[in-house]
Amino acid sequence: MTGMSDEELLLAAEFPAVTREQWQDLVAGVLRKAGRGDLAGPDAERKLATRLGDGIVTRPLYTAEDGGAEAAYPGYPGFAPFVRGGRAQGTAVTGWDVRPWHNDPDPARANEAALTDLENGATSLWLALGAAGLPVNGMEKALAGVHLDLAPVVLDAGPETGPAARELLRLLADRGVAPDDALGHLGADPLAVVARTGDATGLAEASAEAAGLAALCHREYPKLTAVGVDALPYHEAGGSAAQELGCSLATAVAYLHDLTEAGLPLDAAARQLEFRYAATADQFLTIAKFRAARRLWARVAEVCGVAPHARAQRQHAVTSPVMMTRRDPWVNMLRTTVACLAAGTGGADAVTVLPFDHELGLPDAFSRRIARNTSTVLMAESHLARVIDPAGGSWYVEELTADLAEAGWAFFQELMGAGGQAEALASGLVGERLAATWRERSARLAARREPVTGVSEFPSLVEREVRRAAAPAPLSGGLPRVRRDEAFEALRARSDAHLAATGARPRVLLAALGTPAAHTARATFAANLFQAAGIEPVHEPESVDEDSAGAALRAAGTGVACLCSSDAMYAERAAGVAAALKEAGARRVFLAGRPGEHGDAWERAGVDDYVFVGCDAVAVLSSVLDLMGVA
Repeated sequence: MTGMSDEELLLAAEFPAVTREQWQDLVAGVLRKAGRGDLAGPDAERKLATRLGDGIVTRPLYTAEDGGAEAAYPGYPGFAPFVRGGRAQGTAVTGWDVRPWHNDPDPARANEAALTDLENGATSLWLALGAAGLPVNGMEKALAGVHLDLAPVVLDAGPETGPAARELLRLLADRGVAPDDALGHLGADPLAVVARTGDATGLAEASAEAAGLAALCHREYPKLTAVGVDALPYHEAGGSAAQELGCSLATAVAYLHDLTEAGLPLDAAARQLEFRYAATADQFLTIAKFRAARRLWARVAEVCGVAPHARAQRQHAVTSPVMMTRRDPWVNMLRTTVACLAAGTGGADAVTVLPFDHELGLPDAFSRRIARNTSTVLMAESHLARVIDPAGGSWYVEELTADLAEAGWAFFQELMGAGGQAEALASGLVGERLAATWRERSARLAARREPVTGVSEFPSLVEREVRRAAAPAPLSGGLPRVRRDEAFEALRARSDAHLAATGARPRVLLAALGTPAAHTARATFAANLFQAAGIEPVHEPESVDEDSAGAALRAAGTGVACLCSSDAMYAERAAGVAAALKEAGARRVFLAGRPGEHGDAWERAGVDDYVFVGCDAVAVLSSVLDLMGVA
């Protein structure tokens, strides 16, 4: 390439420049053909905008004209405000810390799993201890054979943080690990315990203990940190990305105050903190969240007086438990892969990929291997970690980062205005805000505006059941733990109970009208919809008409039917077939589509309800199960 001019490197030079107005005109033409309105110019572009949570709206096109990203986020990788990563340009890029989670209460099994992980790509261990995992007195056996000066151990012991931290320090001493070589994180996070349990009676003592552990690490263990800032309790309670960010900032400010009050220098106190965030399958939102988190913490640290080099945020990403499903759990492999990719691209220092069977109990060796290898494939085969801030320079990601940072900062200010994180938890402010967010999201999930593959979309009633040994119950009593699949899971559980009691699932007749070309699309839609509640669709091999409708209903062994066809065929035959089904004893007749101009006539003929894209699927399906007597 030596000697080639810049002009010769302009690969698009032969193509004429396209203006935004030209692009908008093309969009308007497509919208008109799709029957989505006669719009032009900016109105056509706005039609394709997508509303995210936290009041953020994403546009379909971002260009340099949208700009502002460099002004909003100056700097370089490794320098404040750390949006582009915590490592300086030129630093060796080795990827992220692969940190599997272990919550097996049996020390022998935990040890076997830990050694297998470390021998096959894991670089640290995250241990759940106490009532929610491994007994504290079982830590020595669980860590037998683990080189504690090479593999950092991260503790998550909740109310038993003090005993767990002392046990780990004892093990380090007994195994001859020099204090300067000790690695890991003690995981003291008293506000997360309050959020999980709802019990703040011991908060002052727990905060003092956390500060004491941080002071000990600062004095004697330079590579060991003590205090965690876990945003997962807020994510798992249904919080948005901005709410996660706001809660983490308010928590970190409280801890910074506690540590400096205990005598730690300000910079040393900041270095004792490790932040934990959820990574979801919404890859761009996850990338933006991790970038925005570093920007926001750098600003907080700056205001507090922390030196520039100590303002970098140490981040631990965990693939979202909220997105994990119990039905068709194999799809969770895809979700966690995208989440891991997003966390790594967003600059997380450590990533925990939860096994695909996480929601079913203790993972088996296969699911642990898949989770562990997800990071390995992304780093060693896809070389994802070879670039610092790979999303940097994308106008979309830069602006989404800015928007999310602004929304997170607004929620942080609200919490601080309420007296801080502890007071906001005690008053119920945090719980109320998270619950409101989850209600809005639940409505989208119920209407399948946010589809869940294998659960609300493309469910299978003949899937192979995955069974796992029961896992220890997590901490409870405080903020709830929600899951995207919970409403549909409740419907499927009703169907399963009916199957166990009667030997058959509830059924619905899909009464197809006309040719396959006319009815296939809506019959497929209706079949997926009803199967999401465990209702078995019965298809007639031939088109149903007024004469055959009654026989088809009796052969299906059900009192519920759904007409499926095109609008043109509905206009011709829907009323007659609906009347025939009612005469044959149908208790409820649905039509797949919207009522439109023929709605009154169809309803007089016997159509009771309609199913269509965007309808409240959970409400419709629950009412069908009620009608069928499925408890």
